[in-house]
Amino acid sequence: MLKTNNNEQPAIGEALQSIRQSQKLSLDELSKRAGVSKSMLSQIERNVTNPTVAVLWRLASALGISITDFLVSGKDKPKANNISIIRASETPSFINTEGKTELRILGPVELAGKFEWYELRIEAGGALVSNAHEIGTKEHLTLISGSVLVKSGEIQKKLVAGETARYNVDVEHEISNIGKSMAIMLLVVEQAK
Repeated sequence: MLKTNNNEQPAIGEALQSIRQSQKLSLDELSKRAGVSKSMLSQIERNVTNPTVAVLWRLASALGISITDFLVSGKDKPKANNISIIRASETPSFINTEGKTELRILGPVELAGKFEWYELRIEAGGALVSNAHEIGTKEHLTLISGSVLVKSGEIQKKLVAGETARYNVDVEHEISNIGKSMAIMLLVVEQAK
């Protein structure tokens, strides 16, 4: 689920509709370009459905724009040769269905698929379980607080605050909170070249 820190969804629907209309595209035309159903596009524009990053990526590619154009309001869009600030409340994040794991997207979305970084928070007893990524992909996990167990394939290592684990993720992998309090981490994903 994509959300902001203040539990509000970003105003993606309004931005999508504005950009689509400025390019004089019908829902049907954008649907064909992006490979996203017309009904899904309609639901996104009406803020009924909150799209995944994968759907946003396809829409941005089809419209020839950056994904951040959907996430940052017009008045807050960065100007050339300026310092842009993304407020904590505007930082998109994913929360797993159990509600024990939150992954905040810190890196610019246009780098997705190349180099990504996140803040990862896992409540006691929670875990982030992932399928294998592309061959050669690695993760660099720095534990800020708490205690976690990192598994990469058949290998597992315990990590304590201040330590960094570097491991392959072209196999099934998992980060589990084995402590009694919230574990807070920085996670960098280095995509295969």
